Amino acid sequence: MLGPLAVGLALLSAFLTFIVLADLTPVSPTHNVVVSLLLANAVTVVLLLGVIVREVWQVVQARRSGRAAARLHVRIVGLFSIIAAVPAILVAIVASVTLDRGLDRMFSTRTRAAIENSLIVAEAYLRDHAQIVRSDIMVMAYDISGSKPVVDADPGRLAQFLTFQASVRGLGAAIVIDRNADVVARADLKINQVFAMPPREALANITEAGPQLVLLPDTNYVSAIIKLTRFDNHYLYVTRLLDPNVVPQLQQTQESVREYAAIEQRRVGVQVAFALMYTVIALIVLLSAVWIGLNFANRLVAPIRRLIGAANAVSMGNLYVRVPVRPSEGDLGHLGETFNRMTQELRTQRDDIVRARDLIDSRRRFTEAVLAGASAGVIGVDGNGCVSILNRSAEKLIGRSESDALGKPLVEVFPELADIMAAAQAGSRSQDQVTISRHGRERNLSVRVTSEQSPESEHGYVVTLDDITELVAAQRTSAWADVARRIAHEIKNPLTPIQLSAERLRRKYGKVIVEDRAVFEQCTDTIVRQVDDIRRMVDEFSRFARMPKPEIAADDFADTVRQAVFLMRVGNAEIDIVAEVAESPMPARFDRRLMSQALTNIIKNATEAISAVPQDELGKGSIHLFAFREGEDIVIDVIDNGIGLPKENRSRLIEPYVTTREKGTGLGLAIVGRIIEEHGGSIELRDAAEKIPGQRGAWVRVRIAAAGKPEAPEQSNPMSTSEQPNVS
Repeated sequence: MLGPLAVGLALLSAFLTFIVLADLTPVSPTHNVVVSLLLANAVTVVLLLGVIVREVWQVVQARRSGRAAARLHVRIVGLFSIIAAVPAILVAIVASVTLDRGLDRMFSTRTRAAIENSLIVAEAYLRDHAQIVRSDIMVMAYDISGSKPVVDADPGRLAQFLTFQASVRGLGAAIVIDRNADVVARADLKINQVFAMPPREALANITEAGPQLVLLPDTNYVSAIIKLTRFDNHYLYVTRLLDPNVVPQLQQTQESVREYAAIEQRRVGVQVAFALMYTVIALIVLLSAVWIGLNFANRLVAPIRRLIGAANAVSMGNLYVRVPVRPSEGDLGHLGETFNRMTQELRTQRDDIVRARDLIDSRRRFTEAVLAGASAGVIGVDGNGCVSILNRSAEKLIGRSESDALGKPLVEVFPELADIMAAAQAGSRSQDQVTISRHGRERNLSVRVTSEQSPESEHGYVVTLDDITELVAAQRTSAWADVARRIAHEIKNPLTPIQLSAERLRRKYGKVIVEDRAVFEQCTDTIVRQVDDIRRMVDEFSRFARMPKPEIAADDFADTVRQAVFLMRVGNAEIDIVAEVAESPMPARFDRRLMSQALTNIIKNATEAISAVPQDELGKGSIHLFAFREGEDIVIDVIDNGIGLPKENRSRLIEPYVTTREKGTGLGLAIVGRIIEEHGGSIELRDAAEKIPGQRGAWVRVRIAAAGKPEAPEQSNPMSTSEQPNVS
């Protein structure tokens, strides 16, 4: 209530000031009254200014704190202030200029000359009558002085003489007085007017030389007095009446001249007083308009501010906010009602969307859990052929992370699937087997492409990947083991009769045959020697076919590595065989005998690869073996500077009877692969340059679990007969 009270008091004070200065009240605008009004106006201005400063400070604070609609509030207040201030300032300027121009005209040269001329005319009128009175009194004084003997003889003749002279000359009075200002003789005139007598003190200054004129401003006559000659201290005093129509004008002219002079002296003060009064009134009106603008801005901005605050709350996700609606706010109140209906509708729609989202999210989590736990790799492909889904198994199979593959074309991420995807998109075959190579290791995958049941614009595909590498390897190994058993059975039976027959021929006919005896001995020795070689080969076939089941036990893997290296170092003194074991001891669960056999075979293959290099190119043969832990696994790296491994079909060197050496059986790495497989590990064939840049040779990496191969339940063969790989 302080704001309206301050505005009311200020406007009332300004109104009272105006009507008092306009002389519309019984109160006269004296100096004290004007000062009191100015003080009252100043008090109301200070009070109103304090209210406005408080309101403006609140607006500024709201602007600094970023309160809703603060900028709009400032703009509205500024607009109202400008609208109120500009007219007031313009009127103040016009009023000041008008007042100044008016005063300039009032105090201009022509105005001053006119007033001065009117005074001169009035004074000339007085001087004219004064000259007439002067002439009359001098003539009358001369005549009285000449008739002194007559007057002395008859004193009554003096009064008659005065009456006659006053009547003839139109005088108002003619009196002879002595030095005590007592009347000696008076003209008998019928004029009902009392004339002021000269004071006795002034008579001493009057001489016979000339009369003294007396111009009294408040009287309607002029008077003169002269000392009579030949009379003892007698004086003649005469008056002459002025025109009764001229005297008031003369008095007004004198009053106007005095007032004009006083106003001219107070010109600056009048300008300052009027300017100050107008400034105070204009300031009151301006501040009142500013406060009204502030109040109006507050009322206008309040609903907008509530709307903005509610909109901010909605933007933060709170759809339960409601805007208070007041009927007095008009269209803004209607806008608040519309906003409340909108938030209610949005809340209903959001609840429906949230329920649908929760349902979809639960299904998605279920699907993701199924995909994440599936052993098969699953790849989602959209209608443009780009990857949209990639589970963990697929990441491991293709060797790329989901973040790296999403959004990219499938043929770029997995080039090996280009043909089968093209066939699936063409509507032909949707299942096949592919061979991929990742990190130096080949894998056999069974690929199945399924089309999504969706509209044509959203049509996509689901690619399922099954890793059948171990299954294919197991089938091949099983097939080769069966072949080995059959070969060993079929070949080993006739070897003994052949060998016995050759030895019997040599014993029985060796002494009898004289001609070509050397040839005979050589042939029989060759038969026996080749039979031994065939028997040794058959024994290797038998050992491969009858690989013993590993006996897993806790042991020191570092010691096993050192023993295998020591034995191979003794048998190959010409080659530097160095073993570097990161930890000692290195506890693990494995079959010591089989693992020693595997390491021996790997080092033996390395020595054979070194011996295959010409001596002039080899230099010093070297084999480096590194054994270290990597997480939960034990890793063994064997690097040589031999002839190296072939680029093509490198992964098939682990299969039985696949070799690149002329006299190799192809069972060394196959046995190593079987042993590592039985320990739940893996074997990788790489180039030495990948480990040691610039070095020639091979790099064989073996990885086994330090805790041993986990127990796994027996599973039926997931592949149908039509899907069995051809291993014959």
